[in-house]
Amino acid sequence: MAKKEKLITGVDIGSHAIKVCQLQRSGDGFALLALGSAVVPPGYVEDGVLQEPDQIGEIIEALFKNLKIKGAKVGISISGYSVIVKKVHMDPMGEEELALHIMEEAEQYIPFDKDDVYMDFQDLKTAVNEDDRTDVMLVAAKKEVVDGYLDMLYKLKLKPVLVDVDGFALENIWEIAHKTKKNVALVDIGASKMNINIIADGASVLARDIVVGSSQLTEQIASVCDLEFDEAEKIKVGLIAAEDRQPEIEEIFHSTCTNWVFEIKKAIDLYVANNPNMPLEQLVLSGGGSKIEGLKEYLGRETGLEIIEFNPFGTMKVNEKKIDLKYLKATAPEMAIATGLAIRPAAF
Repeated sequence: MAKKEKLITGVDIGSHAIKVCQLQRSGDGFALLALGSAVVPPGYVEDGVLQEPDQIGEIIEALFKNLKIKGAKVGISISGYSVIVKKVHMDPMGEEELALHIMEEAEQYIPFDKDDVYMDFQDLKTAVNEDDRTDVMLVAAKKEVVDGYLDMLYKLKLKPVLVDVDGFALENIWEIAHKTKKNVALVDIGASKMNINIIADGASVLARDIVVGSSQLTEQIASVCDLEFDEAEKIKVGLIAAEDRQPEIEEIFHSTCTNWVFEIKKAIDLYVANNPNMPLEQLVLSGGGSKIEGLKEYLGRETGLEIIEFNPFGTMKVNEKKIDLKYLKATAPEMAIATGLAIRPAAF
């Protein structure tokens, strides 16, 4: 009997929470083995950079212990100012020649010294005719930031075998979960950042990180209404009623979410301008911020798109005796990136 392909454990380290997901192959799909999250105290992670690596390591170690995760191979993803994702147009060339060209010409594409970054690329092979240029997706990440994550994981006796970008991890799990060629905008709203990845004809054509997030909303509600952060968080997601504070809450919601929608529409408008014959069909929401009461309806009105709440576990096998289905449903939107990491094979 053939052994099942082993997969890495996905670890999504955010500014508000750390999410962990472990899967295994099951036929043509996946089965969920373990998932969990733990709160990250304010200031431990800022704009994708570890500020307190030892404390973050302790949180991850406790999560792995509680979830009884044994595998040492893990994957992480990064975002923020230290990561640049850029699509560039080039003459078609072989992979070795392309790699050499990118290294030689890197500084015309990225705002960092090439010696200070790790770089990777993917030729999207968009050239159809002999005279066409091709699109290449270029990713550069600051070495000091990536090395900070790797050093922290090595201290835990874990083996990081993948460093991905949030938007691409989201794209991978969307394609696995939905197996569709629809043109969609994937929007993951975290506590302090928003990832936008527009997928057209099965490939990423626009990816960007924006420094806005759902903690802004919680902080404003807490400040204006003189509430503790936890109570403001519950009001934000509709777990408790706003009561006589409703007018103030609505004003905060409108001013903050209008800014989010502006950034989303700006990305969509750029895509539409460059791809007039490939209209978007859906906007797919994930991340903890996607659970904000009324956001789905508001985005639908403002963009004119069908809004989908992303459940990365929708097609997976789940052992109900081991994993509480109510907990799974409640946490599914914010587990998307961790799950996108957890589908990757560990055979490297």
